[in-house]
Amino acid sequence: MSSSNSRPWLSHYPEGVPAEIDLEEFSSIVALLENCFARFESRPAFSNMGRTINYGELDRLSCQFASFLVNDLKCEKGDRIAMMLPNVLQYPIAICGALRAGMIVVNTNPMYTARELKHQLEDSGAKAILVLDNFAHTVAEVMNETPVKHVITTGLGDMLGFPKSLITNFVVKHVKKMVPAYSIQGAIRFRDALQRGEGKKVPSPDVSASDIAFLQYTGGTTGVAKGAMLTHRNMIANMQQSCAWISGGMTEGEEVIITALPLYHIFALTANCLTFMKIGGLNHLITNPRDMPGFVAELARTRYTSITGVNTLFNGLLNTPGFDKLDFSSLRMTLGGGMAVQRSVAERWQKVTGSTLAEAYGLTETSPAVCINPLNITGYNGSIGLPIPSTEVCIQNDNAEVLAVGETGELCVRGPQVMKGYWNREEETAKIIDADGWLHTGDIARMDEKGFFYIVDRKKDMILVSGFNVYPNEIEDVVASMPGILEVAAIGIPDEKSGEAVKLVIVRKNPALTEAEVRAHCRKELTGYKQPKIVEFRDSLPKTNVGKILRRELRDAPATTP
Repeated sequence: MSSSNSRPWLSHYPEGVPAEIDLEEFSSIVALLENCFARFESRPAFSNMGRTINYGELDRLSCQFASFLVNDLKCEKGDRIAMMLPNVLQYPIAICGALRAGMIVVNTNPMYTARELKHQLEDSGAKAILVLDNFAHTVAEVMNETPVKHVITTGLGDMLGFPKSLITNFVVKHVKKMVPAYSIQGAIRFRDALQRGEGKKVPSPDVSASDIAFLQYTGGTTGVAKGAMLTHRNMIANMQQSCAWISGGMTEGEEVIITALPLYHIFALTANCLTFMKIGGLNHLITNPRDMPGFVAELARTRYTSITGVNTLFNGLLNTPGFDKLDFSSLRMTLGGGMAVQRSVAERWQKVTGSTLAEAYGLTETSPAVCINPLNITGYNGSIGLPIPSTEVCIQNDNAEVLAVGETGELCVRGPQVMKGYWNREEETAKIIDADGWLHTGDIARMDEKGFFYIVDRKKDMILVSGFNVYPNEIEDVVASMPGILEVAAIGIPDEKSGEAVKLVIVRKNPALTEAEVRAHCRKELTGYKQPKIVEFRDSLPKTNVGKILRRELRDAPATTP
């Protein structure tokens, strides 16, 4: 690790946060989890749809699943198992069980198309898959063209207890008709798998820190999705780093975090699921956060201390009737990541909840946390925060030269949370991790004299107007400050005179908002070459399953007007 002279952020760390973490405390995620199970045995661990399981139950059930995988399916250390689940209790049971069996978890988006799923299963070489009934038809369509040998299926209500489990599954399948017909020969039910694993010898493979724990697929919007190899060391490091950062405001065994982002996404997996397990917290799982009225009703029934999300999720809550009437007296941490947090959203969140929406930054390739704003900071500062313990961050130019304070270039990261590489893609790995161990993020950023970092934009999203760099984040932040705007995206479009020009795609909160008003606001706040050439209104913006706006889809799609 470099000297403190090259890490000016250390002098601005919150009190009690160490410069370095102890990487040797736990030999694997399994060792960490078993420590948590013993320490917090009677404490609640995960809650979903009215059912809560404690750490003791999670220990027992995950052992049963591990036993089933090894004894019945004959899975071996290093075999891959895909998890195609939303936020339900089966997820933490399954990943803990799979890791205890020495397997590699391949987190899989349930909304994948058959093509996307086939690629991921083929690329990862997954031997087994656990899938919710609602999405099993996609597995059925492609599994014979993949290495998958075993399919485990589960219903939405399977872990809710009798009779709620039966009622929930009946309603989902027969009333709401959310389960398309499928046929998978030899498929095993999740509850049967747990029963078959009960009472058998629990496996204890020799799992080391350098072994791969997760394959997290990324880059699907820019080409073929690649599997980031996240080792036990990577994940433990990021848990240790995150826990050190939040330790001043958290109490072991007493925290409750709202987990609305899907656990198959690296943000929620590490920041919510694993980090809060390490401190004996309760993850309150939200299965369908897109149902905003239902989400708000769930929040009204829960006394929570923390919540994480992306900008669009916080914006959606703020614009849902009844949210501003909730009790926020226990809320101590609001963490935003995955995409830029907009000033207008952060300031309104602070006003409504009394909690600062602290922006964090990370990537799938870094397990994911790199920078986090101090939790004791007051108000929005436009920064992604300070590098977390045992992490080096610098700004480099295209010649790999480190730039001075205030200069703009590519943000590069080095630390124990940086992935081992891309699965079976050495050339792609070499493109992103250099010989000195720096991971090149593709994000354009700058650092101030205190060591706070500011994302300017993604390289690939930058708009070049007559030789001037225009960053969509800046344009979106300005436009989003208008009262009549619900959501906005800025993209580049071809232009004969300037090479590229700015196009705005807007979802209105106020239907009466006009293009002329938007243009007038932009003229007031933005210099000439940043002015939008086209302003388009839509009913919605395309997003990933975690709510991140897909600018590429907007660039590729034909214009539409509601």
